[in-house]
Amino acid sequence: MTENSQTPQPAPTSDLPTTYAPADVEGPLYERWVERGYFEADAKSDKPAYTIVIPPPNVTGSLHLGHAFEHSLIDALTRRKRMQGYETLWQPGMDHAGIATQNVVERELAKEGKSRHDLGREAFVERVWQWKAESGGQIAGQMRRLGEGLAWSRDRFTMDEGLSKAVQTVFKKMYDDGLIYRAERIINWCPRCLTAISDIEVDYQDDDGELVSMKYGEGENTIVVATTRAETMLGDTAVAVHPDDERYAHLIGTRIKLPLTDRTIPVVADTHVDPEFGTGAVKVTPAHDPNDFAIGQRHDLDTIQVLDERGVIITAGPFQGLDRFEARSAIVAALRAEGRIVAEKRPYVHSVGHCSRCKTTLEPRLSMQWWVKVETLAKAAGDAVRDGRVDIHPADMTQRYFDWVDNLNDWCISRQLWWGHRIPVWHGPSGEMVCVGPGEEAPTGEGWHQDTDVLDTWFSSGLWPFSTLGWPEKTESLEKFYPNSVLVTGYDLMFFWVARMMMFGLYAMDDVPFRTIAFHGMVRDENGKKMSKSFGNVVNPLDWMDKYGADAVRFTLARGANPGVDVPVGEDWVQASRNFANKIWNATRFALMNGATVEGELPPVEQLSAVDRWILSRLNKTVADVDAFYDDYQFAKLSDSLYHFAWDEVFDWYVELSKTTFFAGGEQAKVSARVLGEVLDVMLRLLHPVVPFVTETLWTNLTGGESLVIADWPADSGFRDAAAEQEIELVQQVVTEVRRFRSDQGLQPGQKVPAELNLDGTALAPHEAAIRQLLRLQPAGEGFHATASLPVAGATVALDLSGTIDVAAERKRLTKDLEAAKKEVVQANAKLGNDAFLAKAPDNVVDKIRGRLAKAEADIARITAQIEALPQQ
Repeated sequence: MTENSQTPQPAPTSDLPTTYAPADVEGPLYERWVERGYFEADAKSDKPAYTIVIPPPNVTGSLHLGHAFEHSLIDALTRRKRMQGYETLWQPGMDHAGIATQNVVERELAKEGKSRHDLGREAFVERVWQWKAESGGQIAGQMRRLGEGLAWSRDRFTMDEGLSKAVQTVFKKMYDDGLIYRAERIINWCPRCLTAISDIEVDYQDDDGELVSMKYGEGENTIVVATTRAETMLGDTAVAVHPDDERYAHLIGTRIKLPLTDRTIPVVADTHVDPEFGTGAVKVTPAHDPNDFAIGQRHDLDTIQVLDERGVIITAGPFQGLDRFEARSAIVAALRAEGRIVAEKRPYVHSVGHCSRCKTTLEPRLSMQWWVKVETLAKAAGDAVRDGRVDIHPADMTQRYFDWVDNLNDWCISRQLWWGHRIPVWHGPSGEMVCVGPGEEAPTGEGWHQDTDVLDTWFSSGLWPFSTLGWPEKTESLEKFYPNSVLVTGYDLMFFWVARMMMFGLYAMDDVPFRTIAFHGMVRDENGKKMSKSFGNVVNPLDWMDKYGADAVRFTLARGANPGVDVPVGEDWVQASRNFANKIWNATRFALMNGATVEGELPPVEQLSAVDRWILSRLNKTVADVDAFYDDYQFAKLSDSLYHFAWDEVFDWYVELSKTTFFAGGEQAKVSARVLGEVLDVMLRLLHPVVPFVTETLWTNLTGGESLVIADWPADSGFRDAAAEQEIELVQQVVTEVRRFRSDQGLQPGQKVPAELNLDGTALAPHEAAIRQLLRLQPAGEGFHATASLPVAGATVALDLSGTIDVAAERKRLTKDLEAAKKEVVQANAKLGNDAFLAKAPDNVVDKIRGRLAKAEADIARITAQIEALPQQ
């Protein structure tokens, strides 16, 4: 039970339309919240801070179902904490999305018959900024549609002035600390985007390729190797075998002829080679394979680039100028003509890396890039979880996190793009390198130029929890809101983003970026299938919001959100959530029309009926349950708990059981009206974080309060009434059993039936009027003849169904139920009579079987009485 946070000012119930129209309510209501500043965060506040950052969506993007899902959860957490008295900050912002954004603008240029090179770097970047101003960020307006309580005045962009300064500051510090270096390594290269991409941005899929086995060398000095990329053989600089492989012992240290070239290459011994796989010999192409590069480093082999940045052969000869795939076929044909093809397998299904942005087949390529040395950073990120400074939900995600951070390779942070944070390093005419920090002068003079690469997008987004708060300046916001309270994100971003933030936060701030990481799953279609344009199952959440309202979409997504588990969603479920919103609306409107009020204190317990005490007991139990579920990030369970409390207990039972009291009027009706007002007040507060629009509209009409956004979160008063709960449970048993009986007999729900209720000596006696009302049972008048008698909950309900009951069907149904009950008795007695079973079975198992036996015996008595009461045919 709770008091209102604002002084009640009774409002006329006529303000509520007869039906709820989300489109008429949501837009104006959201703008009112924003105008009143409810979502803004005050760094000077003495309230405890609660901070969540938005996982910054790409500036190129629009609201998809995954966004709607994640944002609904974050908004629910933030709204609840605000109601609990916290100074909440939900930090908004966008990511510049380097590759994605550059691709968008390049496609626009292509329509004009131009490329970025036609414009030049400076003009192209200006064009991207122009596109961002005109077309980017449409997702922000869509997020407002969903009702997201973001602190819009703090909106940030990963390339705005403040965040760019943070990026430059961190880069300079890491460079000076020896954590950033430049080196030539094998990287994942996209011939379409013309840039390196990181390992975690590679999408692997099974492709149909070919496996070609071919002979190198001549005569006795031949050796067979196999490859799926025949075109790279032009860059082979060795063949490797295992040092203990006796088959090739005579060749180790010798040189053999490389086909189609005028070169010879050495045979080297390396333990990396598996002698049991294939022929036990592998071709070594150091410039085009990471494992081969490592072998080349160990044996001081030459590196020969055979492909340019677009995947075209660059070595002199007949294959020069061919695309890599054209060259593959041509080289195999040339080898076949020389009789060097030993075997060909087509199709050969194998895993191939593709660019996550454009889906182009990637090319491992030797390239000079910038790298972050991650060993110490990754260890710190792992230790922060191991020692409890950061808690991961659900717990079973923790090992996956450790598996990643404990095995991190150095991070390639440079991208060969024009859009992004440019590497703040200047190169001199004699190979000098100078890293320039914020406010420092860049070197000038002949031969000095800035590095042409930009930083990986995840570098700047890794600073998000503190760069958005003004770092590197020591701002009030940084002091108030860092570390963040919780990060809510998909498990798919554990490697892209979460680990980066952990490393940067601990390095730059000497503290964790957040206290808790709450991972959620991915949204899938109603059949559990991944949503994809190619599958034709992608859903635009705006379409659902237009049709069913934002509350329905939010509630559907939250009700499916089990921690770390993928979420199947279908339109039928959104429609059901819309029905729930309508139920809340109609039932609250009915309650208001019948005097439900929050005025005055709740009457003392002794003035409350059993029904009133029952619903208040259930209400406080629900408050406790919802709080526990929120604290454990169990959104599905808290939503389900609220759904069943509102629909089942409040609307279907309390309101219905109280109708006779309301219709009778008098003092007890006033008591119940106050109780109903209290229940609705608390229930709407509990529902508000998940379904904010309909609850706000109803609550302000009920209480006259200013807004639920700033209302108090309900507290569990501790009130419980087990006796009242047991009493109403008996009422529910009677009503449920008789309803089932009526349904079995084909009676219409509104059809009235004469009945005698023998409730004497039971807790049901005070509820006879309500029971009759709910079951449409008329008093037994003259000529009453009981054709069926239902013993239930210690009472007997005798019905006169003359002319309405199918006696044969009812006898058949009851006989079937009786046989089932007798079978249960036989099975239970067999187990309880087995000494060997009793000696081994746990006490709780034995007790459960005894309970089943008692219930079955009671069912036999009840059903037998019902059969005997049936009219004789």
